[in-house]
Amino acid sequence: MLEIKNIHKHFKGNEVLKGIDLTIQKGEVVAILGPSGSGKTTFLRCLNLLEQPDQGTLRFTDGSLELDFSHKISKKQELQLRRRSSMVFQQYNLFPHRTALENVMEGPLIVQKKNAEQTKQQAMALLAKVGLQDKAQLFPSQLSGGQQQRVGIARALAVQPDLILLDEPTSALDPEWVGEVLQVLKLLAAEGWTMIIVTHEMQFARDVADRVVFMADGVVVETNYAKDFFERPQQERTKQFLMQTKAVVLEDYSI
Repeated sequence: MLEIKNIHKHFKGNEVLKGIDLTIQKGEVVAILGPSGSGKTTFLRCLNLLEQPDQGTLRFTDGSLELDFSHKISKKQELQLRRRSSMVFQQYNLFPHRTALENVMEGPLIVQKKNAEQTKQQAMALLAKVGLQDKAQLFPSQLSGGQQQRVGIARALAVQPDLILLDEPTSALDPEWVGEVLQVLKLLAAEGWTMIIVTHEMQFARDVADRVVFMADGVVVETNYAKDFFERPQQERTKQFLMQTKAVVLEDYSI
């Protein structure tokens, strides 16, 4: 579905991404793991042009859109990309002056110019999907962190994107709310949504992701099917990371 090649990104002379390649298949869930400062969030933001890469290409394999970051990206191209992808943020980023229902309706109404009544019905259905149909008229300040993040997920789904990008969706949550958000993501994975998830939830990545990408120091160190990644890591840097996070039981190798 999506081919990402040779993505580079600098900030004030600091090279954060050093040539990232990744191919995403339709319906695939890809978890991106790695230590702090490895470039995971920057890479995710580049995929939605919240940060514009300095170099590299992004191409949908159906031929509908190709971006070459060695040239200036036009507003039209930017909008084309954002119509095909949605972002779920660490800090929810809901509009505080709008209800849960209005937050979910915002994209289809404002960006896609859809019919208001139809959009409302679809938004209510999405709130029901994430277990919040009874919270539709509440404002973000009246919701728990887990509820706010579930509204954020419903909002991302509302524009019916080809790709959902999730940046540490549970990192800002109290432990008691993490499970409810992960349960929603498991449901979306089972329904076949294409997702790239930057996460520190190792068990979730192991159970739900089709593939795991491990990043460190601005490069992809290793990528593999989730089971193989956790049970048979190939690179020494990966093995060290998994040992430090207690995400694997060593059987076939030693460090």
